[in-house]
Amino acid sequence: MNYSIEIIGARIKSLRENSGFTQSNVANYLKVDQSLVSMVEKGKRALTSDMLDKLAALFGVPVSAFEESDITVKPLSFALRASEIGDGDLEVLSAINRIALNCNFMTQLLEGEHADG
Repeated sequence: MNYSIEIIGARIKSLRENSGFTQSNVANYLKVDQSLVSMVEKGKRALTSDMLDKLAALFGVPVSAFEESDITVKPLSFALRASEIGDGDLEVLSAINRIALNCNFMTQLLEGEHADG
């Protein structure tokens, strides 16, 4: 990714807030200190590609969503209260979102094949 850490941090903050998660929720999920999440959101620190991949799955968006400065990507929606989610629940939610994102990707590929041929 050649995008600034400020843009990526702002996107992470926006997606986190839209998902109803706290910085502590995200920090516990990534197994890092909450201050790191804060610094990332402020554009002062970068995350590893593995952490970005984990966050993309948690938020239900492709990794490319972190590259965009405007909010054009719609995260997968889910019907639950983020305030009642435990750390283990975030792992499950992430796995479910990853499956849904893969299904969306495969559907797009199949639709592209049908349109071409």
